[in-house]
Amino acid sequence: MYKRIFDITLSSIGIIVLAPLFIIIAIIIKLDSTGGVFFRQERIGKNGRKFRIFKFRSMAVIQDMDSLKITVGADKRITKIGHFLRKYKIDELPQLFNVLLGDMSIVGPRPEVEEYVNHYNQHNKDIVLSIRPGITDLASIRFRNESDILA
Repeated sequence: MYKRIFDITLSSIGIIVLAPLFIIIAIIIKLDSTGGVFFRQERIGKNGRKFRIFKFRSMAVIQDMDSLKITVGADKRITKIGHFLRKYKIDELPQLFNVLLGDMSIVGPRPEVEEYVNHYNQHNKDIVLSIRPGITDLASIRFRNESDILA
């Protein structure tokens, strides 16, 4: 209960304070490449419930959705502004709306796509999906440069 109040308070304040930055980023994304401002993708949340995660779009819009599932290193699909957004994790800020909606928390395990969750063993699935997913967690901090590591 207290964690949810914390999440609602922090995400509300964050959205209000960052609103001017959101507008500026949206304009830059639109000027940088064609496509929408936001990237939305279905993820798996608490108790296996599906939800749509929001991020600022950092990649070119592609028609072939079966192409590479992960982004590593200097992926050519990343837009000019996308490199900056990803480097400083600014692309994650719209997830404050997911927190406000109750799909996510500020702190918790990162939500994954169903395809990856299906590879979890049952024990790990039970643990990870018993908690509301978060914008940040220890792994997000420890492996901040995940794209470079995977490359």
